[in-house]
Amino acid sequence: MEWTKDQLAALEALDSRSNVFLTGAAGTGKSTVLKEARKRKFDTAETAVLASTGTAAILVGGRTFHSFFGLGILEGGFDATVARAVSHRGIAKRLAKARSVIIDEVSMLGAKELDAAEAIARKVRKVSEPWGGLRVVFVGDFAQLPPVTRQGEERAWAFHSAAWRAAEVTVVDLKEVVRSSVTEWNKVLGAVRKGELTPEADQALKRLVRPVDVEFSGTRLFSRRHQVDSINQERLSRLGGKEHVFPTIYSGRAPKVDELKRNAPIPETLVLKERALVMFRNNHPDGIWVNGSLGHIEEISKKELKVQLLSGKVVEVEPVEFSVLDAEGSVAAVASNFPLTLSWACTIHKAQGATLDRAHVDLKGVWEHGQAYVALSRVRSPEALSLEGWSKNVVRIDPEVSRFYRWSGASDFEDEFTTDLFPSP
Repeated sequence: MEWTKDQLAALEALDSRSNVFLTGAAGTGKSTVLKEARKRKFDTAETAVLASTGTAAILVGGRTFHSFFGLGILEGGFDATVARAVSHRGIAKRLAKARSVIIDEVSMLGAKELDAAEAIARKVRKVSEPWGGLRVVFVGDFAQLPPVTRQGEERAWAFHSAAWRAAEVTVVDLKEVVRSSVTEWNKVLGAVRKGELTPEADQALKRLVRPVDVEFSGTRLFSRRHQVDSINQERLSRLGGKEHVFPTIYSGRAPKVDELKRNAPIPETLVLKERALVMFRNNHPDGIWVNGSLGHIEEISKKELKVQLLSGKVVEVEPVEFSVLDAEGSVAAVASNFPLTLSWACTIHKAQGATLDRAHVDLKGVWEHGQAYVALSRVRSPEALSLEGWSKNVVRIDPEVSRFYRWSGASDFEDEFTTDLFPSP
């Protein structure tokens, strides 16, 4: 493939020995760069690939951050969590073995979790250097979905942590959007990402407001799951023809099977009909489809489906496996089924990381910082997007994120800033 200048700089930084924060707007190719870097340098037993959520871990082929460091839900508080992990033989063994950790979707990790992990690494490895001498690579975009916080609890981003500052990361910012080649649209998304809606961006988004057609052949994005389930079932029921039921086949240890059922991108039971609109939930190894590609079911058999992509190309689809790894990095459970979901509707959260061919976004229920940006940035051009519930008020960025990016010099946050803007812990 042809790499952008920013991507080549990122690969060079990842080839070095420095700690790295790989960031950038949606669609700049963070996942592609990470995949290439893993192939070149990190696909060894000495590298632990971690993700902040179970779903992200399955998609990236790694472990969860919490399981690797033995954090649980920080039961008993910070000190008790660290003491418990330090005394655990399995954690000591895998931390002794590791030389590098890659932490994907870092924006969804809180400062407390990062500090606990760093303390555990330092104590277990008996090395006083930050992270116990481990090389750390953080990947993600703080302008997208934030860490989950309990009601009434103040949000503390990963960059607030002492562990983040101690890592002294080299910030590598991917600025060139490769998902879309429409320059003006990328400017609109850039304004939404920064929470600074220009009059031009507001007008451009207003022009996308229109009612959704009852036969809309694309994915409707909602903030709530119950809306998604209702629309998918209603649209499937309107199709004539026979229902074909494909139960997902699970194998492995019971707790990990339960984890797969919660986090795998495929449902426990896939119900299809011919002409159903479906979304691919994996990346084809040869690039025939990507996570988020849409198509209609043409033919159904027990072992194979034929799907006509919205591009018009007909592809043959066979079942694939989605795996969950245990804390040691071994496959603990496997889910096997066609890599598809019904896609007349999807939650914004589940769509993160996907590239959709066509989308209608309902912004009325948006409540979280970065949520509108995630939804709007799923498509390649404004021609593939329509909106309802548009209001300037849905465009939000946490001021701490804006301050952090300005301080770091990353991500086109180009306003004047001084070093005292760095968020304090």
